Amino acid sequence: MKKHYIQLKFSLFTLIAIIILSPITIQASNTEDEISTDIMFPSTAVIIDVGHGGIDGGASYENILEKDINLAVAKKLYAILQSNGIPTILNRTDDYALSEDNQWLKTSSRHLKDLSQRMGLTREIEHVVFISLHVNAGANARAHGPLVLHQHTGESALLATNIQASMNNLFDTSKNVVPVKTFYLLKHVKSPAVLVELGFISNATDRERLITRNEQTKIASAIANGVLHYLWIN
Repeated sequence: MKKHYIQLKFSLFTLIAIIILSPITIQASNTEDEISTDIMFPSTAVIIDVGHGGIDGGASYENILEKDINLAVAKKLYAILQSNGIPTILNRTDDYALSEDNQWLKTSSRHLKDLSQRMGLTREIEHVVFISLHVNAGANARAHGPLVLHQHTGESALLATNIQASMNNLFDTSKNVVPVKTFYLLKHVKSPAVLVELGFISNATDRERLITRNEQTKIASAIANGVLHYLWIN
């Protein structure tokens, strides 16, 4: 496959990067939803990939949409990491599709435009790790709990294992991380990358946790704990 040099155009709300230096102690911010929208292109530690958005609602249950859960948890994760001195970027700060920003990929597939735009950001911004947030769904309503998918690399597996352990503690589960080869972002992102399934929208207990503000903060804190442990090890 030929390498293409790409020039990305991001919307006003595509990037945020505010660096706050403070002791590395997990603490939730009271202003997690107050996000600056200044466009900056710095180096950073963490890129949070906020799954779906806009026309793409993701998994759903009645009027509950995955895209909204992903964004709510992502903002809280962003605030917690920032308040602990970890420079962080969100690739979506509102309800819109990243495919709309992609003017460089010549394809009629909105889905591919969306994924390639997310991947393209990782080529534009120097960073340490990439964390993609999603919500699971299944035909079996008893299926529950968080699951972390990772690349076939040691660093990605280590990051995933730290996040999964922290999430297992929160959900009282004992799930193991899963390596995958076929997911577009885990295949094409060069940095250690993981995809975090926050829980099952199809399970009543998980669903209540996923849509409750305080529980969303706990989920974000669990992910942040995993990230911090990974960064300390490295």
